[in-house]
Parts: sequence; structure tokens; C-alpha cells
Amino acid sequence: MFIGHGLLAFAIAASVAARRGWPSERALTVGVVAGLFATLPDVDMAYALVGLASGAEGLFSASDAFWSAAHVVHRAVTHSLVVGTVAAVGFTAWAARARRHALAIAVVALLGMILVVAATSGGLGATVMVLFVAGGLGTVRVARSAGFATRTVLLAALLGLLSHPFGDLLTGTPPAFLYPLDATLIGGRVALAADPTLNLLGAFFVELTTLWLALVVYARLRGWRVRALVQPRAAFGAAYAGAVFTIPAPTLQLSWPFVFSVLGVGVIGAPLQWNRQRRTRWRTVATALTAVTLAALAYTGAYLVV
Repeated sequence: MFIGHGLLAFAIAASVAARRGWPSERALTVGVVAGLFATLPDVDMAYALVGLASGAEGLFSASDAFWSAAHVVHRAVTHSLVVGTVAAVGFTAWAARARRHALAIAVVALLGMILVVAATSGGLGATVMVLFVAGGLGTVRVARSAGFATRTVLLAALLGLLSHPFGDLLTGTPPAFLYPLDATLIGGRVALAADPTLNLLGAFFVELTTLWLALVVYARLRGWRVRALVQPRAAFGAAYAGAVFTIPAPTLQLSWPFVFSVLGVGVIGAPLQWNRQRRTRWRTVATALTAVTLAALAYTGAYLVV
């Protein structure tokens, strides 16, 4: 769901802006800002690089080391609705820092978050929060360069930061929604099916739906028809049904053979002749996404039959 968080916020923000009569380019830009805010909580994955640097040998051991390190801090301090709300206020105040008292509010909110996390989660949590704040300030700079009003920055930050944790309910351990409060909002992940493979496939289709939503919004604001972007060769993605006989049935605990191989089907979208036109690049994206979607559908059908 790493990409899906940002694309969902992008699609919502851009759609709302367009419906309010904003020019297409400006609507797309505010979508990008909301999307950047929505990806920000996953900055805590930076600690997972410690796992890769631990000297793991081979793909399996490297994967285990990566996720073992990630789970130390992932979905904790940066995924809190409490932290997200305070951060949105702090980032917005920083965007309006030329106004009276705004700078003081930004410093109190952002520095206060770091200090609270340091007191409750130690140095590692504080380091992650510093990265989180730095990323947020960078996103604010993007918003300011686009000339967005303070209210727009606040709404984009709230949309991105507060929508992110809910997207993680389909995979892994639920986020610490109310950190640093000692309370639980949602105690377990949402299961889409009792069968572990169908559950994984369901989560994958949720991600694909998010990608399609973002693509449709982008295409409409550009004045394109998505169907016209998809090349016929995307149909070859259906041949992935045969993978049901060659890879282990995917689950949340063993997903990478399926995920990497089905995403690899997207190379079908690679252009036969490359040029620098924007529309050609998006033909590549639309064809690749169609091929992956057909591959996932074909695999699911084969899994149900076999």
C-alpha cells in the first residue's frame, strides 16, 4: 500500500478541486501536495535500511532482515491520528509563518511532537519524527511555491496524514492510531476473506483500484480517455494464470513471489518506440496497469478453479 496511500489522496484532492472549478493544472498540483502528505508517514521505513545493511545474504534473508528492522518502528509514531492532526497544524502554521504568531505555533507543534516522541519512544522514535517533520516542511515548500492558501495547505495535510493509517488495515499489524495515548482504536487488521490467499488477493485488488482511480482522475483532468491509452498487447497479461502452478500460493506472510512476478507483467506496457510526448508515457502506464490487472484477475480465477 506504499504507493496507494499517496495516489488515493491525490485522486480525492484533485477531484474535489476540479469540482470546485479549479483549473486542471492547479487541481493536479493540489492533488500532488495531498499525495506527498499521504506518503509522509511511511518515512519510518527508512529504519528498514538497517536490516539491509546488517549483512544479510540472499534474497530470503535480506527480505527477512528488512521487514524485521521495519517492524521496530513502522506504523507507530508517524501513523497516529493524534500526531497527524498536530503535524497538520504545525505544517500549516509554518506555511503561514510570516503572519503574527504563526511561526511560534509551528515551532511549538513540530518541536513539541519530537520531544514528546523522544520521551515516550526514545531516540529511535525521535529520529523518525525528525525525518517526518523534515519531509513535511519539504511538502509545505512545494505548496507555497504553488501559491496555495493556508486553508488549502491545512486541508491537504489533514487529508493525507489522516487517511494514511486506515489504508494499512488490510495488511500487517494495525497502526498505533492514538499514539501517544494509551488507547486502542482498532485492535486487528481487516480480513477480506477467510482464505489467506484470497485475503491477500483482495488487498491487492484494493491497491489496483486505487491506482485506477488516480489514473482516471489524472486522465480526465488532462482531457484524455483512459480506454484510448490502453494498447491491445495488455491482453497478454491474462497468460499469468499459469503462475498458479509455478509460484507458492501468496499470503500476507509470503507475498513477494506473487507481487514481484505479477508486477513484472507490467513490462508489457513498455513502448515499442519511445518518444518524449507526455501522452505516450501515460500510454505506457495505462497499458502496464491493465496488463497487471488482467494478470491478477486471471490468477485469481485459476486459483479458484485449481
